Amino acid sequence: MFLDFFYLLRAKGLEVSINEWMTLMEALDKGLAGSSLLGFYHLCRSILIKSESEYDKFDSVFAEYFKDVQTPEDLPEQFWKWLSDGERERDLDDHGNAEDVYRELEELLQMFRDRIEEQKEKHHGGNYWIGTGGTSPMGRGGYNKQGIRVGGTGRHRSAVQIAGERNFKDFRQDKILDIRQFQMAFRKLRQYSSRVDGLKTELDIDKTVDETCENAGMLKIVYDKPRKNTVKLLLLIDSDGSMLPYSRLCNRLFQAVSRSNHFKDLQVYYFHNAIYDNLYTTPYCKIRDSVETNWVFNKLDSDYKVIFVGDASMAPSELYRPGGNATIGLFNRETGMEWFQKFKKRFKKQIWLNPVEKRTWEWTYGSETIMAIKEVFPMFELTLDGLEAGIRKLLVK
Repeated sequence: MFLDFFYLLRAKGLEVSINEWMTLMEALDKGLAGSSLLGFYHLCRSILIKSESEYDKFDSVFAEYFKDVQTPEDLPEQFWKWLSDGERERDLDDHGNAEDVYRELEELLQMFRDRIEEQKEKHHGGNYWIGTGGTSPMGRGGYNKQGIRVGGTGRHRSAVQIAGERNFKDFRQDKILDIRQFQMAFRKLRQYSSRVDGLKTELDIDKTVDETCENAGMLKIVYDKPRKNTVKLLLLIDSDGSMLPYSRLCNRLFQAVSRSNHFKDLQVYYFHNAIYDNLYTTPYCKIRDSVETNWVFNKLDSDYKVIFVGDASMAPSELYRPGGNATIGLFNRETGMEWFQKFKKRFKKQIWLNPVEKRTWEWTYGSETIMAIKEVFPMFELTLDGLEAGIRKLLVK
């Protein structure tokens, strides 16, 4: 049952095991989905999905697979009016006897579609039409131990509609980050150098384990001199223009970095599209708030780890031509690409974080300059997964 759905889940990167799928089939056999696609949606998610970070992927696959399925939640508006009227009236027909027949979900849904085509008026009681009371397997307020209940809270939101709303986008690890997620990722940028002179006050876990093993399992704690944090970070953020849609995201990143205590030194500057003779101390990129790029080179040593943040999208002339600087009143004799190459030579480690979705880099607006800058700096998508991969790149010796 639903094997194509199983294979689609696997194809889209969701790790659904055979055991989990058989558990779902067992739950369906016991009627835990309630003969409803909405019930099936919640049952699937609770059994197959292990983390809320995967909910959005599941919703995407569910909406894709079941998009053409008509369900009780998709009733025409006239039926909802009939059902609402029926709740305010007494049953008009004899209830008859409830059928003691087991039906598969697919059969019930087909019966439901047939009734929608046939029924021309509201109905209360009885054992056939969609209505209230009675023993029909379709409707509400009556009795049938196995059927489709129509109505209730959120009646206009079908399972496909709920999945299509993609309410769990922010839970994904490959999507936009909040400040806390940024901070958690930057913790991995911690790096330590030589031991601080002084008393041995820091627990050395590795040596403690080794010494305990050598001591026949009797605990032997080993201390060492503490280390000091030596991470020095230069953060360069593209501002204004095509970066405006990502301004909130960049602001979160800036706040996370500013609040972090994992760096020996943090320097933040801004640029617009490409880097030229000047960098800026504010995101407004005004000349009065600028410093010479060469001054930054002279001020910072080569051990600073450099993170560029920008969409890398611009007119090719801004990257390749003298005078390509888009800021009125400023003329660059050296091209933006030449300046980027200078950064490449000046500092040992650099990465570029791009808020544009990676899958679009080769064809979106500015793809030519994106791919050119990608050849200079290792480029990662500005998501949690991308940021963690970039940090690993910075830490490689």
